[in-house]
Amino acid sequence: MDTKPQRNSILIIDFGSQYNQLIARRVRENNVFCRIVSPDISMQQIREISPKGIILSGGPASVYQQGAPRCDSGIFTIGVPVLGICYGMQFMAYILDRGKVTRAKKREYGRAELVIDDAKDLFNGVPKHIVSWMSHGDYISKLPDGFVKTAHTKNTKIASFADRKRKFFGVQFHPEVVHTEYGSRILKNFLFRISGCKPDWTMKSFINESIKDIKNCVGSGKVVLGLSGGVDSSVAAVLLNKAIGKRLTCIFVDNGLLRKGEREKVKEVFGRHFKMNLKCIDAVDEFLKNLKGVSDPEKKRKIIGKIFIKVFEREAKKIGGVKFLAQGTLYPDVIESRSAFGGPSATIKTHHNVGGLPKKMNLKLIEPLKELFKDEVRALGKELGMSDELVWRQPFPGPGLAVRTIGDITKERLDILKDADHIVIEEIKKAGYYRKLWQAFAVFLPVKSVGIMGDERTYENVAAIRAVTSQDAMTADWAKLPNALLGKISNRIINEVKGINRVVYDISSKPPSTIEWE
Repeated sequence: MDTKPQRNSILIIDFGSQYNQLIARRVRENNVFCRIVSPDISMQQIREISPKGIILSGGPASVYQQGAPRCDSGIFTIGVPVLGICYGMQFMAYILDRGKVTRAKKREYGRAELVIDDAKDLFNGVPKHIVSWMSHGDYISKLPDGFVKTAHTKNTKIASFADRKRKFFGVQFHPEVVHTEYGSRILKNFLFRISGCKPDWTMKSFINESIKDIKNCVGSGKVVLGLSGGVDSSVAAVLLNKAIGKRLTCIFVDNGLLRKGEREKVKEVFGRHFKMNLKCIDAVDEFLKNLKGVSDPEKKRKIIGKIFIKVFEREAKKIGGVKFLAQGTLYPDVIESRSAFGGPSATIKTHHNVGGLPKKMNLKLIEPLKELFKDEVRALGKELGMSDELVWRQPFPGPGLAVRTIGDITKERLDILKDADHIVIEEIKKAGYYRKLWQAFAVFLPVKSVGIMGDERTYENVAAIRAVTSQDAMTADWAKLPNALLGKISNRIINEVKGINRVVYDISSKPPSTIEWE
């Protein structure tokens, strides 16, 4: 892992909490840099990172169970403030000086009134009674030596504790969730009053540091980047271009599965506006030929990935002297590749377009966005001078319209879908819903239905409209769009897109459904 020191950074040790990304977001909202790391991180790596403070996350395990996640107890000997949250607090009590953790007769879950017994340090500026969010089945039955109780609830006698001499603090509740009143104040107290952090991590400082890092890494070498037109690869391209200019070549592969007018838009923005080295490859025939007659979604994905690698490799070799491959990998991709319970620790989730490519081409990988969340990437894009239209583009699936054209893929079906999808996005934007939705799009269904147009019987295709709200795509709810808006979209598609005579609206949530249909 990257152990480069970062001034005023916080280290978050992930014990498997569903809220670990939320902890990181809360820290970064205060302009303090943080990293989420696995419990198996070594003390040497921690010393190299040199954090100002450490946060131990929650988790579903019990500390006394065999196989429960644990980190090196050396973190308590290096003179760094530590905050334990839920399981993290129990781990601290279990490891340190005769503390004891016991199974509770009654699990405490949800909102609970927290009574603060000692308002110093962590609870500075917090009222005596607040609502907290609990989620635990164990409790601390005996304080470790040197600790004092600082808060309690009706069911939990020790809901918070502190060892002020060593700057160790623990909370049984979750200050990172919005349900906990003054949770952000509690975390701010740990960051600034206790750990002595400074709020100096901004997108402007990130750009300056990244440019230095990219220049040092690349030297006089050349870099290629697979540009899809999506937010992540676009922001990565602009940042790299700012750092190394013409030594970056962006390769855009038109596979025929992209949104309407995508190739022209990419040429205009990145070629003419940002004046990048841009190669636009027309590989439509090659992709459609290999996808002919294939209806299984997994086979589609594999074929698309394989052909993309072939085309990308062919074009990259033509450039000559390329030593680096850039990707728009984000922090959630890196986090998901690790697990507190023994998941893969080194495999980084790669973009669908270039999966397996670095090894094949023997290129060194550059991932300038790998420590950013999606909202931070958007903020970075704005700081780099990118337009709202680019920065706020909704996510688009790697296999493109192949997974929105259910069944066989043909040029005729793709053209119909592109036109229908264009209308969906156009009307969603006009109605002011585009930035309120995670995704909105059309799906081509492999069924036909009877209709009447101009007093004549028709037998044509069906389109489905999908619109969802979500924070991170892990879960999603179908969007309750106004009937008038849905009616306008349906009316336009049926009247303007030849080949469709019926439109349906998908009211499925994730889970049990997925956002995409395939």
